[in-house]
Amino acid sequence: MAKNEIKYLTAIKTEKREKKFCRFKKYGIKYVDYKDGEFLKKFLNEQGKMLPRRITGNSLKFQRKVAEAVKKARQMAILPYVTDLLK
Repeated sequence: MAKNEIKYLTAIKTEKREKKFCRFKKYGIKYVDYKDGEFLKKFLNEQGKMLPRRITGNSLKFQRKVAEAVKKARQMAILPYVTDLLK
């Protein structure tokens, strides 16, 4: 083995992920409107389940507000409870 040759056991990450952020804090949104179904769809997956904070990047305060808004929107039939392909 040559002196300058370096071997790694795992692959080296070359790509850097962009940092997650709370879109509510960044854009100054103070109220989560349950009547805006298209906005709330960003926080749901294809089956209609809510995405967790670690994926969406929301803060705890706004994740709770989003959860309440999604529940209200489902009650008002703006969003479905379960679906095959939501997006």
